[in-house]
Amino acid sequence: MATLTLIRGADLVAAPWKNGGGVTREVAAYPSNAGLNEFAWRVSIADVAQAGPFSRFEGVDRTLVLLSGVGMVLDETGGLKEVPLGGGTSRVQSHTLTQALDIARFDGESQIDARLIDGATRDFNLMVRRDVAQGELDVWRGQMQQGTRRTLSADVVLLFCASGSVRLKPGDTQALQLEAGDTLRIDAPSALQCALEGAGAVLAVSIRYTPR
Repeated sequence: MATLTLIRGADLVAAPWKNGGGVTREVAAYPSNAGLNEFAWRVSIADVAQAGPFSRFEGVDRTLVLLSGVGMVLDETGGLKEVPLGGGTSRVQSHTLTQALDIARFDGESQIDARLIDGATRDFNLMVRRDVAQGELDVWRGQMQQGTRRTLSADVVLLFCASGSVRLKPGDTQALQLEAGDTLRIDAPSALQCALEGAGAVLAVSIRYTPR
């Protein structure tokens, strides 16, 4: 049986970044209350008020989604996909996020230097330790008419309302209203049908543990 947990954005607690350069609010993690060097996966919201480096996380795949603000440019060097160039230089890859729900995916080993385009941003962050799990993130956006259905199948699914509001009805459960910043966590949703409606945008995160 699937287990549902409603996480209200207003209840999230702010904490300093690993490197002290910003503020993060943990939405959910496994194991619960795991430290920044111990999680299998972690979902959080970050406020970035100034340019500077991101913390590095060895062995972690990262996905970042711009939620609000004019945007940022992430300059990436030193990741697993880095290709050395002649003369001892290395390729720098830039991720430019200027529209709400723009996505950047990069290795946690990478050196990421963030440049803000015009003021602070707020971002959604998914981090998955690649030796124990895999994570996928899809964006459901636009007007979702009554009767829209999605099939959820993973070890854990998190449905984060990124903007507006949405109404979700997983399986035969009571419908739930999510406002911007709220998250519905569903553990063990085996082919669970979820009805959606509303004009909001949803970030759908699916996490699958690696068999051992």
